[in-house]
Amino acid sequence: MPLRPRGRLTDEVGERLAEDIVLGRLEPGSRLDEAMLATRYGVSRTPVREALKQLVTTGLVVYRPNRGASVAAMTPEQLDAMFETIGELEAACARHAAVRMDEAERRELARLHAETRQALQSSDVDAYDRLNQELHLCLLHGSHNPVLVDTAKSLRARVAPFRRTQFRNVERMAESFAEHVAIVEAVLARDAVGAYREMRNHLFSARGAAGRLAPAWTAPRDA
Repeated sequence: MPLRPRGRLTDEVGERLAEDIVLGRLEPGSRLDEAMLATRYGVSRTPVREALKQLVTTGLVVYRPNRGASVAAMTPEQLDAMFETIGELEAACARHAAVRMDEAERRELARLHAETRQALQSSDVDAYDRLNQELHLCLLHGSHNPVLVDTAKSLRARVAPFRRTQFRNVERMAESFAEHVAIVEAVLARDAVGAYREMRNHLFSARGAAGRLAPAWTAPRDA
């Protein structure tokens, strides 16, 4: 079996660790021991160490000198605020994309949308997740506002684990695609107001779906 590139292995460990945190398998405040995690995921400590560094930037993991890494105690209110903010940012990108995308970009958006349909029809969660990310990035870059794009991409990285887990539910994939239909149709019709509204609603739905799969993130925690 060919060895996986180091960077890809780190990403895979990071995704699995993020999912375990989001779904409550690793509780807030839990110490994240590198050796324990290496055994848990069947890898060496190096990709675990690199994955922990990545998750510190997303806010899922905190690192304290002399104490090591632990699961962050993020509250549902903080998560709501992040989804609300990314919803506004991506909605603004969609609004701009509706009037600023050139024809080549519009064709690429239509292609990605068609491929997400195929992934949904075959219940291919991994393909749908990947194409979903590509479609959203296509809309971000279609805004032709580098500052807005960089800001949105930075926050997207922080909520990515919560957005990814929602597709564990095939019904949510269907809901997500239906929401994409409304977004893509508005953008291709150059309907800036509609694109903004539908993208904002889409992110609101994503927050709700993430909460249904990870109920620990839906209610305030005791202090």
